[in-house]
Formats: sequence, C-alpha cells, structure tokens
Amino acid sequence: MTRLETHTSAEAPRRPQTAAERFGVIERPELKYTPAVARETAHLYDRVRRHIPEIEWPVYAPYIHAINRIKKQRGASILAHNYQTPDIFHCVADIVGDSLQLAREASLVDGEIIIQCGVHFMAETSKLLNPDKTVLIPDMKAGCSLSESITGADVRLLKERYPGVPVVTYVNTSADVKAETDICCTSSNAVAVCESFESDTILCIPDEYLAMNVAKQTKKKILTWKGHCEVHERFTAEELLAYKEADPTIEIIGHPECHPDVIAVCDYSGSTAGMINYVKDTRPSRVLLVTECSMASNIESEVEGVEFIKPCNLCPHMKRITLPKILDSLLTMTEEVLVDPAIAGRARLAVERMINLKN
Repeated sequence: MTRLETHTSAEAPRRPQTAAERFGVIERPELKYTPAVARETAHLYDRVRRHIPEIEWPVYAPYIHAINRIKKQRGASILAHNYQTPDIFHCVADIVGDSLQLAREASLVDGEIIIQCGVHFMAETSKLLNPDKTVLIPDMKAGCSLSESITGADVRLLKERYPGVPVVTYVNTSADVKAETDICCTSSNAVAVCESFESDTILCIPDEYLAMNVAKQTKKKILTWKGHCEVHERFTAEELLAYKEADPTIEIIGHPECHPDVIAVCDYSGSTAGMINYVKDTRPSRVLLVTECSMASNIESEVEGVEFIKPCNLCPHMKRITLPKILDSLLTMTEEVLVDPAIAGRARLAVERMINLKN
C-alpha cells in the first residue's frame, strides 16, 4: 500500500498594496465658494481671466483651492502638458511643458506622488523614470491615437525586416513599444537623435509626418510607419493658405506632427516648447498656432500684445483630464499607472538615452 504524503504549500505571495491602501483615502471636502476661497484664489484668477468669465470662477475656484491644499497634504506634484486647459495649466500644475520637458522634470520630482495631467503614455514615461514613486493619471482612458497606432509586436517585426537598422521611437508610444527601441525622441530633438547614429538608414516611428519632416532635414534615409496624431492630421495647407490670403501679416507656427505640406506653409515649425518660446521671443502681432487649441490659450495668458487666431482642433484625450477628476485622483489615489517589470527596464533605457543625449 502506497503511503500518501502531504505537503505544505508555500504561502501564496501577498497581493501588492494599492495606492489607496498605501497612502489612505481622504474625505471629500465641501466645495463651496466662500469669501476665504475667493481671497486665496484671486491671484490664480488673474492668470486665467482672459479665458474664464468672472461669473464662472465660483465653479472653478473651490476645486482649485481643494486641489492645491490636498496636493501639499499628500506631498504630490502635478505635471501638466501644454495641451491642458488654462484652469489646470495655470492654477494647479507644479510643472508644465512638452513631452521632453515633462520626461526630464519627472525624474527630478522630490515627492512620492506624481499626478500626470496628460495622456497615458506620458504617465507611463513618468513611471519608467520614477519606478519607486506612485504615478497617477486622473482618467485611465486618456489615450493617444498615435500611441495606439503601433505595438511592441509591430516593432519586433520591423526589426526582423530591417536587421541592424537603428530604431528611433517617438516618446508618444507605450512602454511596450519603447522596450523594443534603441532610443526615444520627441518632436524637439528627433533630428538630433537620428543624426546621433552612424547608420545611413534610420527607422523613425510611429509618426509618419514627423519622420517625413525629419527626412527633409537630414541626409539619412528615414523609414516611416503610418501613425498619425488625430489633432495634427486635420490641418491642411489649403486651410492655412486661406488665412495667409486673408491677412498676409499673420505668422503661422506649426507642429512637426503635421503633414509636410502644412509645415511648408508655416513661418516656423517646432515642438510645443519651441512654439511657445518663438511667440515669447518674437512677439508677432498676429499668430496662428497649428496645434492643439488649448496651447494658444495658455500662451495668451502669459504674453501681451499678441493676437491669437485659433483654428480650434481639440485633443479629446487630453480633455478627459478635468479639475474634478484631478481632485478625485488626489482623494482616492486613483488611477495608478504601473509598468510590467519585464519591459520596464528596457523601456526606461530608451527614454534615458534620449534625455542624456548631448546635441
């Protein structure tokens, strides 16, 4: 007769704590526009009075007041992209900028909590650079048409098709895609990144128009992927020429995610940070920004004597981020952005190579 032996199984691994369990949940405050709230937010209203009617401020102010109080209580930093609305950009954000600026600043944040007011790939990038910090995004559905145009599996197939060709991947991608690339780039440094390789052929993915615009500035052969930003691909050269015909003095400033025909009509082309600096430095009397509409409003709050013409193409994903959602994120510590450890290291390396690249 065979003797049956019993074995004590190893204790099952414990479920990792959620952000809410680690930091606790804060009770929702009363959101009333009291005289005290009015006084304490008056200086913030001065920044956005050109975009928020005074009659509407009592709706915004209680949220702004609560967010600024609770983020200090949490020791949290709010990072906001240039495409966020003025109430977020000017009234609650601690750090603002384009993708490259936010990537750099995310690695310098002191506190334990980062609230990413942008889209999901930006929050992932912050997590890659801050693996020991808690990164939250107020709406997990804030995606990106460009990021969703390509997968890690797609990149692996490209590498099989073009063996040995360096892969330069736009930062507007998932961590899964970044993990398969040699180095990331942004619209502000894409040419420099491509030029950093000795190879005469470069895979520059996934933004087709950015890659085409890079190709016009380098002797290298640039291989592309048909990914597009749903905001920037809406602009046409015909539309911009009509503005020029109506007013030849208008200066048109375009983003490299636009079609090369659009960029050819522009007086200047650059990243969102480059566009902002151009306006601040040159102070054109009338300017049209060929990019997401909220950025014009954010710059308008900071410069005098510049009239902004706004062909208002909004990013539906950026606009998922709102003051109520930011407040809920701070109170309940949701939604937490995590990156699979199996790909995080390789993805982080691609981002760090970009940040550390010496032009």
